[in-house]
Amino acid sequence: MAMNTVRRIASELLGVGESKVRFKPEEASKIGESLTREDVRTLIKDGSVYAIEPRGVSRVRGREKTAQKKKGRRSGKGSKKGTHSARLSDKVVWIAKVRAQRRFLRQLIDGKKIEQGSTRKIYSMVKGNAFKGVKAMEIYLKDNKLIK
Repeated sequence: MAMNTVRRIASELLGVGESKVRFKPEEASKIGESLTREDVRTLIKDGSVYAIEPRGVSRVRGREKTAQKKKGRRSGKGSKKGTHSARLSDKVVWIAKVRAQRRFLRQLIDGKKIEQGSTRKIYSMVKGNAFKGVKAMEIYLKDNKLIK
């Protein structure tokens, strides 16, 4: 059987393209003598005919990109796809803001820098989104002379 016929049959049996089928050069005469599909199967079993491994997608560029991102690179305006609230949910931002304000209020209470009567009112104002942040809360407390 001609070599190209053996290659075609082997490609069908191995489930790869003809260009991926390889022959061992020292077994060339043995391969040329094969007559049937069964003969080609035995050649594959012996290892005289084999398929080369498919070349996969390299991860080198991906790893480089990940390393850069780990360092904080590639995070500019052009790299952002989602909206601000999609990247950091409004709920997460809210929780962080409220926790910071409550922590500040707790520090004032523990340090006895605020009157006991006004703490509940301020706490409710924090919950009601009255302050943009800790600094705004501090300004409000100073303006209303609630800090000692």
